[in-house]
Amino acid sequence: MTASAALAFYTLRCRPRLLTWGATQDEIARAYPGDELVPDPDGTSTMATDLPAPPEQVWPWLAQMGYDRGGWYSWDLLDHYGHPSADRIVPEWQKLEEGQRLKASRDGTYWFTVALLEPDRTLVLRSGLDLSRGRSFDPLTEPLPQAQLDGIWAFHLRPAPFGETRLVVRTRGRGRPRWLTRPFDLTLGEPAHFIMQIRQFHNLRTRVGRET
Repeated sequence: MTASAALAFYTLRCRPRLLTWGATQDEIARAYPGDELVPDPDGTSTMATDLPAPPEQVWPWLAQMGYDRGGWYSWDLLDHYGHPSADRIVPEWQKLEEGQRLKASRDGTYWFTVALLEPDRTLVLRSGLDLSRGRSFDPLTEPLPQAQLDGIWAFHLRPAPFGETRLVVRTRGRGRPRWLTRPFDLTLGEPAHFIMQIRQFHNLRTRVGRET
């Protein structure tokens, strides 16, 4: 009985807040570039924050993300092997183009692909994971594995009224077989994304704020 009540409380009260942290109702309901890449998601989230600089000053921090680049500005112990994420803009990491792979692991087994790119406005990263082989795959060029995850991690920058940036981060994902991937996503994937995304918001705000 207690376990059922706790599950109901999390599902009805906690989970919706985790998936929409900081976002307005308009931001949650709005369609964004990249949504079409995962047209029938099993799960989605829309989180947002304000950053104390205009989009053209925020963009360079996003453009240099990647394991062997600036890191991810989140909990480095969990997603960057303990190496600190960059605390400055590095010119040689600013080159970014659609189709480019951004390493997410030391050996390159896992990666994100730059799916959509509009400087100072939109960056959509796509990730396909072959669960049976334990490695990333490219959903556009490789056969779809029987057990797989496919999703986007999208950053949308909009100018705010007082020279700041409104940063909206949307995720959309689907997995197959659903009976296997959906319980994992509900119990681990969504909470983990919330923890990491909130930390990234904080660290981006700190870095951007130092330059204004």
